[in-house]
Amino acid sequence: MEVNVDDFFKAATLDKPRVTNKVGSNVTLINVMQIAGLNTLGISIARIDYAPLGQNPPHTHPRATEILTVLEGTLYVGFVTSNQPAPNRNKFLSKVLNKGDVFVFPVGLIHFQFNPNHHKPAVAIAALSSQNPGAITIANAVFGSDPQISDDVLAKAFQVEKNTVDWLQAQFWENNHN
Repeated sequence: MEVNVDDFFKAATLDKPRVTNKVGSNVTLINVMQIAGLNTLGISIARIDYAPLGQNPPHTHPRATEILTVLEGTLYVGFVTSNQPAPNRNKFLSKVLNKGDVFVFPVGLIHFQFNPNHHKPAVAIAALSSQNPGAITIANAVFGSDPQISDDVLAKAFQVEKNTVDWLQAQFWENNHN
């Protein structure tokens, strides 16, 4: 296969605002699936748009560290450390970021971004240390899996009643499978 300039280019219009989803965000990822020339280079980029009070909900990238830069607005961001020995077990680290600020989310750790402004949207650019970083949104994966994870398993894991798990699964199942 012959290499050409289009293997390294995409007219992605990352400068244009995006319509946000039901949680108030839109992630436009540019990875090896959009630019073949990224193959083996270990990098990708994403534009994230946040509606007022919108969020990029808790998620993880199993194959990448993320570095996020706020281009417009304010974001409240955070991540949870892994299950390491005390005193740092599941430690929550968070920060309010303003335009121009940069924050790093280490590979594989659960993290989020939230726009605390009631009236103004926010925009960020994220660089990821993989051409295919992957993304697992925690609530979607746990409560919206196909087939569903047993409510007995989830009730015990989250230490809640089974009817609470059933209700959560119904919310995610309806939104993800219809």
